[in-house]
Amino acid sequence: MAETPIPLVKVAMAPEAVLWPRLREVLYSGQIGEGATVVEFEEQFGQRFGLPRALSFHSGTAALHCALTLAGVARGCEVVSTPMTAEPTNLAILHAGGTVVWADLDPQSGNMDPASLEACITSRTRAILVVHYGGVPVRLDEILAIAARHGIAVIEDCAHALGARYRGAGIGTLGDFGMYSLQAIKHMTTVDGGMLTLRDGSAVERAKAFRWFGMQRGVDRAKVDITEVGYKYHMNNVTAAIGLAQLTGIDALIARHQDNGRYFDRVMPAIGGIEVARFDAVAEPSYWFYTLLCDDSADLIRRLGTHGISASKLHRPNNLHSIFASAARPLPGLDAFYARMLHIPCGWWVDDADRERIVAAVRQG
Repeated sequence: MAETPIPLVKVAMAPEAVLWPRLREVLYSGQIGEGATVVEFEEQFGQRFGLPRALSFHSGTAALHCALTLAGVARGCEVVSTPMTAEPTNLAILHAGGTVVWADLDPQSGNMDPASLEACITSRTRAILVVHYGGVPVRLDEILAIAARHGIAVIEDCAHALGARYRGAGIGTLGDFGMYSLQAIKHMTTVDGGMLTLRDGSAVERAKAFRWFGMQRGVDRAKVDITEVGYKYHMNNVTAAIGLAQLTGIDALIARHQDNGRYFDRVMPAIGGIEVARFDAVAEPSYWFYTLLCDDSADLIRRLGTHGISASKLHRPNNLHSIFASAARPLPGLDAFYARMLHIPCGWWVDDADRERIVAAVRQG
C-alpha cells in the first residue's frame, strides 16, 4: 500500500464554525472594502505578536515596498539584500527604484552573513533587507550593530518567521521595519495579505497614505491634497475577516511547527552525513519548513519522494534571474549552501508518526 503523502507546505484554514459567521457578517454588511474589520484585525494581530504598530496591506510585497520607500530607498540608492529568498523580496527593491546589492550567505544557515553585509555598504546604501529564511532568525545582534554604525535602516522580511523570537522579542520588532506575509501557504493566511510594523510612530500616517493612493482614508476627497505617490495596497474587510478567524487558532499551529522543528533539531544531527541549519542561541525559530544539509541533496530529495515525503529546494537563488544580472558577483557562501540544502515538512499537518517516518526515510537515504 502506498504511503500517505506528506506535503512540504499546506494551507491552514480556520474551522467553518469560526470562519463562516465572520464572513457572512462582512459580505452582507454593505462594506467589503477597507473599514472597521481591517482596523480590528490590525489591532488583534498587533496584540498577538507584540507589535505596537501593525498596518495591513494586500500583500507582503506591498508592505515591503512601503518599508523600503519609508527607509528612503529611491532611484540611485542601494539596498543590501540576500538572494536566498522568494523573488518578491528583491523585486520590491526594484519597485521602490533601488538597486540590489547581494550580501553572501552563512553556508550553515542560508541567512545573510554579517561580515559580507558590512563589506557591501557604500555611501549609497539606504537599507539592509534581511530574510529570516525558513523561519530561522538571522544573526540579528551582529547585523543591527553594523546598521547602527552606518546609520542604515534594517528591514526584516518575516514572511517565513511568524511567531519566531530573538532575545525574547518578536521577530520583526527589532529592525526599523518588519514585514509579515499572510499569503496562502504561510503559517497564517488571509488568502493573500501582509502586515507592516514600524518602529517610528511618526511614519504611520505616511504609510497609511502610501497604501491608499497617497491619501488618508476618511478625509473629504474634495479637499484632499496628494503630495506623494501612493498605491492601491490596502487590505479589505473580507480578507481581514478571514484573518480574525485565523487568529483564533494560530497559537496551536505555530506551536506545532516549533515542536516538530525542535524534534528534528535533536534527532537529525545524529544521522551520518546530515547537518541542520545553525542559529544564534538566543533565537527561537518558527520553522516554516525545516532545512537539512547533505552532500547529495538531489539524491535525498528523490529518495524521500519514494516514501511519499515532499522535499525540495523550494526557491531559486534570486541572483540567477536575468532581471538581477547587473548585481552579479561571486557568492561562495550561497553556492555552498544551495548545493547542499533541501527542505522537508515540519508544519502543523506533520504529526508524531509522520515526523518519525520522515526521520526513518532520511536515515535510509
